[in-house]
Amino acid sequence: MRLILASCYLMCFILVALSSSAQDNSKVLIAAASDLKYALDSVVTFFKKYHPQANIEVTYGSTGKLFEQIQHSAPFDMFFSADIEYPKQLKAKKIASSDVFPYAIGRIVIWSKKIDPNVNKMNSLTDKSINKIAIANPLHAPYGKRAEESLKYYKLLDVVTPKLVYGENISQTAQFVTTGAADIGIVALSLALSPAMKLEGGKYYIIPQSSHKPLEQGFVILNHGSKNVDAVSFKDFMLTSGAKSILNYYGFTH
Repeated sequence: MRLILASCYLMCFILVALSSSAQDNSKVLIAAASDLKYALDSVVTFFKKYHPQANIEVTYGSTGKLFEQIQHSAPFDMFFSADIEYPKQLKAKKIASSDVFPYAIGRIVIWSKKIDPNVNKMNSLTDKSINKIAIANPLHAPYGKRAEESLKYYKLLDVVTPKLVYGENISQTAQFVTTGAADIGIVALSLALSPAMKLEGGKYYIIPQSSHKPLEQGFVILNHGSKNVDAVSFKDFMLTSGAKSILNYYGFTH
């Protein structure tokens, strides 16, 4: 009798362990550029209506820093980059298992609660009332690189450099201007269109794309997620008109 009970306990333990393992394997861990915070959260919510079993966790951050983490074996299944060149590098280094999929073109805007940047456009950054200007760190944030390119294009970089404050990523940059830590900033259109920033009551001016390189964005399935069925399903969903409509709502173009 004791042997039978012991066998039952062992079988139950094995079943629980297998169940736990299956749940871990079904989790999709996504590393995503912070400009996607609201758009990708909305896509995930929509996706789960059709795949309720899917367990998707998204970590948002600076594209460059996430790229470095992935290169050092961070266990992500998918990578959504604000610059398509990063996924291309991962593919070339055989760290990604899928093709590189372009999913959107991002836009940068000048955003402020203090002044209306539509009045003087790029020259809003030189307004006498402006003491601090927020941009993302161009060393590892694509939106920061494009902001710097635009400032150079309009011959404003040297003028505004003493007033620049740098966010670790574009979300932190947006936080600087919404909290008043900066008077004005260059942020992602996708964040300017988010419910959170709309509630702040600021105004934005879309910077012409001719002043900087395109913010072409792309994603890949990484080697860690190559056998993850839900990761493949999410990849397929990202290429549908439904997902693209959500991205369009947040200002992303294709």
